Amino acid sequence: MPISITRLAEAHIPSAVTAIQEAFKDDPYNLWVYNDRAKLDLNRNRVSLGIRCKWGIRNALFYVAKDTSSDAKDEVLGIAMWMPPRPTELKESWAERFEGWRMWAQQVRMNLWYGRGGLNVKRYWIWKAKQSEAQNEIWTDPRGYYFLNIMVVLPGQQGKGIGKALAGEVTKLADQEGKRCYLESSRDVPNMKIYEAMGFHFVEQMDCDDDGEVCKLFCMVREPQSVPPT
Repeated sequence: MPISITRLAEAHIPSAVTAIQEAFKDDPYNLWVYNDRAKLDLNRNRVSLGIRCKWGIRNALFYVAKDTSSDAKDEVLGIAMWMPPRPTELKESWAERFEGWRMWAQQVRMNLWYGRGGLNVKRYWIWKAKQSEAQNEIWTDPRGYYFLNIMVVLPGQQGKGIGKALAGEVTKLADQEGKRCYLESSRDVPNMKIYEAMGFHFVEQMDCDDDGEVCKLFCMVREPQSVPPT
């Protein structure tokens, strides 16, 4: 199957959202933060993911994998969204602040229309606090890290090298720049072995604890495989 890796375009978003929902259906973090499944609103979730995808087109390194031999030219088999590295001394620009406000306003309108859609807000903020704590501890390189914020491959397409191809778009860039990469996996098995094959290594377990109900996330870092000459 010939696979093409391209940047996400708006035409890909509906299929990209479907891929995310399918891949995360039984994900431990998803089940923890949406613990009341009776309240889960997949339509609201699609809108939320669509907002995030549009933000990612403008602000992230967002890639999709497609089968070039398929008649469904916009069908997405997998996605990867990376946040570019931010040097510690670099202050947030007005353009970045505007993008943050813009997404916040869109999410507020969505919540007014759809409600929370089953999201456990308490657990969401537990996760955000733990994530901030872990990143502050792990991110010691002042040049910043390429952060693999999300990567999924459709369940029926896994094991075909799609994830490796998606990750390679940015790990090659990181190698050229001599910069580290970072991710947080919601599964140790089999995900950590997969990411280890891409050059990542485990550094810390993040425990998001809500009164004894714990979601475990596994923080991994990838060292640059080659450093450009100075």
